[in-house]
Amino acid sequence: MSWFQRTGKGIQTPTELKREAPDGLWHLCPECKQVMHTREHKQNAYTCIHCNYHDKIGSEAYFQVLFDDGAYKELDADMFSADPLEFVDTKAYPSRIKQTQEKTGLKDACRTAEGKINGINITISCMDFSFIGGSMGSVVGEKIARGMDNSLKKKIPFLMISKSGGARMMEAGYSLMQMAKTSAKIARLDQAKIPYISLLTDPTTGGVTASFAMLGDFNIAEPGSLIGFAGPRVIKETIGKELPKGFQTAEFILEHGFLDFIVDRKDLKDKLSSLLKILKK
Repeated sequence: MSWFQRTGKGIQTPTELKREAPDGLWHLCPECKQVMHTREHKQNAYTCIHCNYHDKIGSEAYFQVLFDDGAYKELDADMFSADPLEFVDTKAYPSRIKQTQEKTGLKDACRTAEGKINGINITISCMDFSFIGGSMGSVVGEKIARGMDNSLKKKIPFLMISKSGGARMMEAGYSLMQMAKTSAKIARLDQAKIPYISLLTDPTTGGVTASFAMLGDFNIAEPGSLIGFAGPRVIKETIGKELPKGFQTAEFILEHGFLDFIVDRKDLKDKLSSLLKILKK
């Protein structure tokens, strides 16, 4: 004899009336494993409402977060990589580019746009990690350089949002040349006294860190971002020592003087506009 017996039938929903929750309705935080509604996640600037974990987002999401009413004019939207070295690894480079474009809907790993942040005109270049790891090829460097030219021409601030695994191996020396090109453009911004703000997000590594990402008038970062040149494993094997706790996190970099401040993505728009107003005085 069982200890408990159901006396009522409970809720009896016919199979044909049962509904499944639509895909994409809920978001699972990869850090705290808590669930939230995707609408709440988006309204919270794609950060966790429970633990404040900053999810990795792309250029379109950043443009919607930062530009007034999500309105902007994209610059050089149709640029895409050529294949000057006729590079082949597991597949031909043009095939890799085409497949990634179809998968992501992006032309390359960087987009540049002009718009307003709390009424202040600004040019923003933003990298997309989903496009071959946000790798820096010739198109990425050229888009950033042209974005800086737009700021020089219109005398408006320039914001760089970096998210990259480093230089693009399929373009070899052409990729490395972008470090010098973008750095030279930054020098021109400096000479013209046009503010250049660099936002480092998770991750910012390799040749991007070694060039434009760390050359801002203000270098800022999102909480918990991985920032460095070589990876921790490579550094550990090279120096033969254990690395400090939190090594290469934004908080560690700030503590050692390589960042000006860390900013929560929810506060990013207001912090940027306040900083730009101060620089304008």
